[in-house]
Amino acid sequence: MEQNLEHTISLLASTPAALDALLRDLPEAWTLRNEGENTWSSFDVVGHLIDGERVDWMPRARMIMESGEARAFEPFDRGGYKRESQGKRLAQLLDEFAELRGANLSDLRGLNLQQEDFERRGRHPAFGVVTLSELLAAWAAHDLTHLHQISRIMAYQYREAVGPWSSFLGVLQCAGHSSAQ
Repeated sequence: MEQNLEHTISLLASTPAALDALLRDLPEAWTLRNEGENTWSSFDVVGHLIDGERVDWMPRARMIMESGEARAFEPFDRGGYKRESQGKRLAQLLDEFAELRGANLSDLRGLNLQQEDFERRGRHPAFGVVTLSELLAAWAAHDLTHLHQISRIMAYQYREAVGPWSSFLGVLQCAGHSSAQ
């Protein structure tokens, strides 16, 4: 499936509600626990998504549109979310994410992208040349990665409690994407 802007926006627009439905009002035992050393909690994942909304996806899309390959994207600090999340409750993060995502999707629509714009190129600090289409597809797949990650983190909390059913629960068999590195 190729990147399709309407489909991409549709998926990106659904992520805040999906996170809200899954996480809001849950006890912290579900949202603050992780899968072990150097892994993230659901709280951390939402913080990371907020950071991406601020400094990654739309800033990079704008950079592609304005500068092309002339300037490399700023490297993304995967731990940058920690400063902004400190002292906040998960409900605040969920609200903040929804607000930022809404604004970013409005900005994305405001670019009035044409088919030829999707082939515009930018320069990623690690991957080299990337297209706007690839960036937008990665944004959507990134959301799906973290939705999957959150479900896996939460299921991990019951890894022993499920007893013999663990071999039938694929979410407990998945070797993760939680590394904070």
